[in-house]
Amino acid sequence: MTTARPGQLLLVPNTLDLGTDCEVPLDAVLPRAVIERAASLGHWVCENAKTTRALLKRVNALVPLAQPLQQIQITELPRPLKGGGQGGGKPVAPPDLRPLLAPALTGHDVGLLSEAGLPAVADPGAALVQAAHALGLVVVPMSGPTSLLLALAASGLNGQSFAFVGYLPVEPAARAARIRELEALSRRAGQTQIAIETPYRNDALLAALVQHLQPTTQLAVASGLTLPDARCETRTVAAWRQTKVAALGGRLPAVFSWLAG
Repeated sequence: MTTARPGQLLLVPNTLDLGTDCEVPLDAVLPRAVIERAASLGHWVCENAKTTRALLKRVNALVPLAQPLQQIQITELPRPLKGGGQGGGKPVAPPDLRPLLAPALTGHDVGLLSEAGLPAVADPGAALVQAAHALGLVVVPMSGPTSLLLALAASGLNGQSFAFVGYLPVEPAARAARIRELEALSRRAGQTQIAIETPYRNDALLAALVQHLQPTTQLAVASGLTLPDARCETRTVAAWRQTKVAALGGRLPAVFSWLAG
């Protein structure tokens, strides 16, 4: 009696056009090999089943799916607990994600999909990757758009030392303090700091960065990456203050990077 070879966890990149008014051609941002592999999968884990089905329809338009969409198993990751994993004031153990990988243990490859870009980078899918390693499964990252690295490359800032700091506080005073803290770290370490924000708060974050960073700090803004109206601009904060800054709007995702001078 032979035992089925375990399947692999495939980190399948998504496009960066979710929620925008412009849907880019799938084969303009994803390699053909990735599209073909996505078409072959019958098991997926994702953040949102609806948007995963939408991507698979785009895949099917280029490479026919190996089985009807209705028969493909799509499982959503558990929603993160609000309050940083605190329940009633007490720490709550993270959910056991190993059952989501059951198909891989019986020989089926499983695709992990983010809402945008590469799964598990600035993304809750990282917990599933940890579970796959705990089970001894092979994890295969696949090529595709990653907004953080695209923005860093386009910024001209230090690509040898950088840190992704996620979302900054929304409350103005806390946000200003965090900006100053990160700028001081950037100055000491010569390290580029990278942050993101929910699109409808992009303009507020840009205004706060321009207000609270020092004039000599280099600030880069990249928005709508991979889309036809993409913007990638880097200038000193002093120059940003002297320029009438065009609104980013509330639809396009943006990445903000800065390096203290």
